[in-house]
Amino acid sequence: MLSPSFWSRMIGQKVRRSEMARERVRRGLLCESLGEKVQCYTCERRCLIPEGEAGFCATRKNIGGQLYTLEYGDISSISANPIEKKPLFHFYPGTKALTIGSWSCNFTCPWCQNYDISKSPHKISQGQYISPAAFIELVRRYHCQGTSVSFNEPTLLLEYSLDIFDLARDKGYYNTYVTNGYMTVPALDMLVAHGLDAMNIDIKGEAEAVRRFCAADVNVVWRNAAWAKGRGVWVEFTTLVIPGVNDAEDGLGRMARRIKGELGNDTPWHLSGYYPAYKFRNESYVPPTPLSTLETARSIGIAEGLKFVYIGNVPGHPYENTYCPSCQQSLIERYGFSITRYSISPDKHCPYCGEEISIIGEPHVPNEEG
Repeated sequence: MLSPSFWSRMIGQKVRRSEMARERVRRGLLCESLGEKVQCYTCERRCLIPEGEAGFCATRKNIGGQLYTLEYGDISSISANPIEKKPLFHFYPGTKALTIGSWSCNFTCPWCQNYDISKSPHKISQGQYISPAAFIELVRRYHCQGTSVSFNEPTLLLEYSLDIFDLARDKGYYNTYVTNGYMTVPALDMLVAHGLDAMNIDIKGEAEAVRRFCAADVNVVWRNAAWAKGRGVWVEFTTLVIPGVNDAEDGLGRMARRIKGELGNDTPWHLSGYYPAYKFRNESYVPPTPLSTLETARSIGIAEGLKFVYIGNVPGHPYENTYCPSCQQSLIERYGFSITRYSISPDKHCPYCGEEISIIGEPHVPNEEG
């Protein structure tokens, strides 16, 4: 991953530090003034924020009775990523998305894999300011086919996301989110209206685990996933399978049934291997996910009727490939985030048995002989 300062130098962006500081502080879009307090409606925490203070995520502050975001365009991380890294396996396969993140989060996950930025609200304003127009120029310059807001929780970049989505859509680029799915419906509605095309939503477990470890209501996440799918947004799920948190077989079965029942059996589910990080590495160690647990979880998802269930964070594993759910022939072969073989027909069917395969958009991939 290249530093934001590298990317800004490449396009000759020269903004004085004082100007950058002003650019990052913008009026929040979803809020209500209640006397001296302001209620934020960006995410489902709906923080009621006193004058001069910030909300739970520390990215939104009550200044003079108005809500302001403190990190508009305040970019902590930027990288041109394969879309498979999101992971989005059935959305424009083989393309690249210019991916950005900022700081902080609205969840409290003690295993966070990106804790250096998501658990660092004190770094707000220390990133590289990149204007929406400059960001879209980088998309073009680095031959990406779309955008992605990721790394930390993208909902905290709502206002910035809307602006880059507008510009990206005008240029013919797609827009994606990698998210915990805890935005309000009005926030999600705005994202869709401005051009959100696909989301990978992290389903972190069942209700009790999400309440205990993330301090959140998982039913909000399910609500938003179904709502987005109903509005034409392509949705894929990821579950980081963590020993003792969400690896119980009966719980995995219930999650699979809910995916099938609420979003459809063609909704991909990525079961990713966890590695110790943040508090689960030091304060209360939890060991990595055994491969056998991931393989059992995939078998459960398939047995519950899901067509596409993947194992992630295990490069070279056969279940990072896509198989026809009817004849079981291998259709997309991957190694890590790279596609090594693609044999789905141009009209999105299995060439062996004719089964329709859910693929959104045109792929940029090797042919069957490639």
